Amino acid sequence: MVRGELESRPSEARTRLLTTASGIFYAEGIHSVGVDRILAEAQVTRATFYRHFPGKEDLVLAYLSAADQAIRGQVVAAVAGGLPPADVLRAVAESIAAGIRSQGFRGCAFLNAVAEYSDPGHPVHQAVLAHRQWFLDTVAELLARVREESAEPAARHFVMLRDGAMASGCLFDPDLVCETFLRGVEGLVKTHAQSDPA
Repeated sequence: MVRGELESRPSEARTRLLTTASGIFYAEGIHSVGVDRILAEAQVTRATFYRHFPGKEDLVLAYLSAADQAIRGQVVAAVAGGLPPADVLRAVAESIAAGIRSQGFRGCAFLNAVAEYSDPGHPVHQAVLAHRQWFLDTVAELLARVREESAEPAARHFVMLRDGAMASGCLFDPDLVCETFLRGVEGLVKTHAQSDPA
């Protein structure tokens, strides 16, 4: 490994801080968790924390950035499979369903975060909006490859189906929620492919 690669890799302490904070933020909420709790569980000193994150808000933004990158990675993997656009959308929906069925699922990390940061000008709120705009644009682009007309409204419909499934998935039977969600996505994709221009 060359020196540049070593320097570009995050330190073990930063990784431990972010992993610990991400687990706690997702499971318990952001405002309810103090820096002292994160330091104790990550076994990192306060000086080390501030060397990597100027404050808690920076750690929250790193948490959301990591969640954003994970979701982008799932979409990139679905696109890289070389499937037709409709099947890529189905694969994205399946990855969402897999998340809902996973142990410890507590809804959408971004919707959970924005519920705690309601000020539209706050950097956390802005990070949530940026992620959601990327997701909406990505779904719209895939739907436009299926059929260009009405791709934007269909994409908004897909995102609303996803949001409903994410909210319901931590309240009701995840398997039933996922079955309903996937059936809804299938109907949306087929209707969009076959509908006449408005």
